[in-house]
Amino acid sequence: MEPVYSSVITLARAVFAAEGLKFTIHGAENVPRTGGAVMAINHTGYMDFTYAGLAARPSRRLVRFMAKDEVFKHRISGPLMRGMHHIPVDRDAGAASFREAVTALRNGEIVGVFPEATISRSFELKEFKSGTIRMAAMAGVPILPTVIWGSQRVWTKDYPKRLGRTKIPIILSVGEPISVARRDDAELVTKELIDRMTALLHAAQEEYPPLSGDELKFLPARLGGTAPTPERAAQLDAEEAAAKAARRAAKRAAEQRGEQPPAEQPPAEQPPAEQPPA
Repeated sequence: MEPVYSSVITLARAVFAAEGLKFTIHGAENVPRTGGAVMAINHTGYMDFTYAGLAARPSRRLVRFMAKDEVFKHRISGPLMRGMHHIPVDRDAGAASFREAVTALRNGEIVGVFPEATISRSFELKEFKSGTIRMAAMAGVPILPTVIWGSQRVWTKDYPKRLGRTKIPIILSVGEPISVARRDDAELVTKELIDRMTALLHAAQEEYPPLSGDELKFLPARLGGTAPTPERAAQLDAEEAAAKAARRAAKRAAEQRGEQPPAEQPPAEQPPAEQPPA
């Protein structure tokens, strides 16, 4: 029994009910009832980490998510994240968080990661980081291909959050576990993971109620939506990364000169934890 995690789950479910969110879960039986596993999840919205764990509920499992270190330093979210035994990720020193994740896996935990590292603006799968495969292989645990669809309509990049009573449907699908060993070719396993998650994602998109009008912005261009193409999304990501790097450089330069660093301009919508993998 984990009082902090249980309390947060109870509160979250009450919030979801108030929002009228409608969850459909497929493949919950693929989540093992015991033992470690890496839950690899696609990333389309800021609230993904609050929804994805629902897929493990039927198996009575809790998911330990990898989340950026800043969230653990916040006076409100920090104690909660630590109380739920989530795993902090320092982007500049990822080795420690990788080791912590492997230890958790070996201790029989399910660790949730987002192999794309950041939200996909195109709502298609982006390139995967290698941490997912490496940690599963090192810990000797399976990977659970998991997709979420519909969460982008609640809160995603470039659009305001919609946390009222939206009655948005959200689909969660867990595929059959993928076994991986240290000797396996990581590139081949990554391709298999992407193929499995792509199939799950396309099935969820096909099942999902049709979108129209302004809601087409939440649909991939491939399906007739107005979301950026993967190529345009990659360009936007690169521009965003360059802007962040410039701000960090300006801050370091000001500190070296003994000046007050320039105040960072927060985005119009301040997101919760984006969870990069190791």
